[in-house]
Amino acid sequence: MIRKAVIAAALVLSGCAQVPMADPQADQAAKAFPPPAPGKGALYVYRTGYMGLARPIDVQVVGGRTAQLGSNTYLRLEGPPGPIEVDCRIGDKTGAGQVLIDEGGTRFVEVSMKIGALLPGCEVAEVAPQDGQAAVQHSQRVTVQ
Repeated sequence: MIRKAVIAAALVLSGCAQVPMADPQADQAAKAFPPPAPGKGALYVYRTGYMGLARPIDVQVVGGRTAQLGSNTYLRLEGPPGPIEVDCRIGDKTGAGQVLIDEGGTRFVEVSMKIGALLPGCEVAEVAPQDGQAAVQHSQRVTVQ
């Protein structure tokens, strides 16, 4: 019985999406939620849960920054204030959302997998700061390209 459980756990973990992770110091620094640099705003984009565990979601912040988010991962970006578009992609399915970043402000966006008729898709939604901070605390930071 224990042997079957170990084999099942190994199969689940081997199917987890592998995405490039940031170093632990950068992860801990971002989890302190420091204010952005003067004249800038901060944006956290995260993915929680285990739906689609083996499949990362491709994320692009308009302006060229990209990353892949696996389950329970996040990214942090700083940039000029204004409207920011966040796009997501799983295969041929895409989603998008826009958030307004204020100078000195920090916003949180959740990217999630949604069930489609035949293939999964993704959604982008801004969340309340307390919800975003809680999700980031239980996630790991990815590298951004």
